[in-house]
Amino acid sequence: MKNVGIIGCGNILETYLRAEKYFNNITYVACADINMDLSLKASEKYNLKALTVDEILADNNIDVILNITIPQAHYEVSKKSLEAGKHVYSEKPMSVKYEQAKELLKIAKDKNLYFGNAPDTFLGGGGQLSRKFIDDGKCGQILTGNFIFAFPGVQDFHPKPESWYQEGGGPVIDMGPYFFTTLVNLLGPAKNVRGRGSKFVDKKEYKVGPNKGKFFDVEIPTSYMLNIEFENKSIVQGFISFDVQNHMRNHIELYGSHGSIIVPDPNMFGGPVITSQELGSTWDHHSAENKPLGKINIKNHSGRSNEANEQSNYRGVGLSEMIDSLENNREHICNGDLALHVLDIIECSMISSIYKVEVDLRSSCKRPRVFNDNEVKKLLKS
Repeated sequence: MKNVGIIGCGNILETYLRAEKYFNNITYVACADINMDLSLKASEKYNLKALTVDEILADNNIDVILNITIPQAHYEVSKKSLEAGKHVYSEKPMSVKYEQAKELLKIAKDKNLYFGNAPDTFLGGGGQLSRKFIDDGKCGQILTGNFIFAFPGVQDFHPKPESWYQEGGGPVIDMGPYFFTTLVNLLGPAKNVRGRGSKFVDKKEYKVGPNKGKFFDVEIPTSYMLNIEFENKSIVQGFISFDVQNHMRNHIELYGSHGSIIVPDPNMFGGPVITSQELGSTWDHHSAENKPLGKINIKNHSGRSNEANEQSNYRGVGLSEMIDSLENNREHICNGDLALHVLDIIECSMISSIYKVEVDLRSSCKRPRVFNDNEVKKLLKS
């Protein structure tokens, strides 16, 4: 059991706090935020000790820092945490810059500290069932495929959306980690990427909060089309956008030499996984409900017609698995090498879009190991 201190008391805090209800080795003891008012409100609401950032890093009772600040602050907060001798689990991405993330990984390894990173959604029932089918050769060798994430943008539900539309933000940094991590889990590391990015409007409207009806600046591209080649020679096409009102596309489809597989939403943990083996054959739905991280546990419809209103959301399992790995002296699954490679795909996608050239990845990583149901059950509260 390790004590966890949280830095960042924004919208995602409540989701991570639910992990304490699901997993038996997470104990949240304190919270901090650059905005002390947010920390105090979180402290009162969730019965946590409110500290300043400096205080939480100096607290010898805290073993692990959960970094859930905005992406632009991930590097600074994680670096300070590592330098204070704390293990770190960070929200995605690891940093907004590849070289910064590389530095974080070096600090962690030099200090013999664990660095974990979201997303952990690929550890869910849907992601692991998809992995089993691919590993078992159900669809043969995966040759190609496509993926999509597209919606109008966070301003529809977030009162302070500006950082998503400034340097260090954007759809590839925001949503790319879910898709890229899932694809690396299924196919192994990427080799190169070609991309095209566009900014269609200069301003977007606040839809909620105190500025509702006003407009803010859009400073970066908000739609990207990508082609990613993997080391196993698969080529996958992707579209990630903050400019689409609605769509009915599947999240990830992969096409193999002997069939096709539809991988469920990589932003969530459940299923079903859908497969078809032959031309004209039926599509078989394989439920993930019998898997411990595939069970439906939330009702939260986003308004998007391609998403179910009942979902599986076990965010924090990556943190739990990291703590268990730390206590048992083994490498954790959502590790820094994986996160660095995913950030490399993100940054190379944007570089490719700017210079209109194919860009080779600077990194590689091991394909994540399978996370079996018995391991999950050991971490779950009975």
